[in-house]
Amino acid sequence: MSAVTETACPLAELVDGAASKVDVGGVPVCVVRIGDDVYAIGDVCSHAQVSLSEGEVWSDEREIECPKHSSTFDLRTGAPTCLPATQPVPVYDVRVEDGIVTIRVAEEQP
Repeated sequence: MSAVTETACPLAELVDGAASKVDVGGVPVCVVRIGDDVYAIGDVCSHAQVSLSEGEVWSDEREIECPKHSSTFDLRTGAPTCLPATQPVPVYDVRVEDGIVTIRVAEEQP
């Protein structure tokens, strides 16, 4: 495996308590800001192949809800926290330095 690290966006562009979709090395990533914390997970729901960045963020629980079938995923671990999803989504390394958000995504080798 190799990895790609790219600038995702300025921190100021992320709305607190909301999700955004960014592309990192061709991988769709759901980025969520909750206060000073920023999370990056795979944007595609493991159950229904829908964009998680279109779902509702549950800030207190640190979760995001899939807009199609209401599965929720832990933003820290990617694990589903309720059905129908049973498989996790990937979690990516995210850093904020000098007001810029960067995300590191591992690439699978053929």
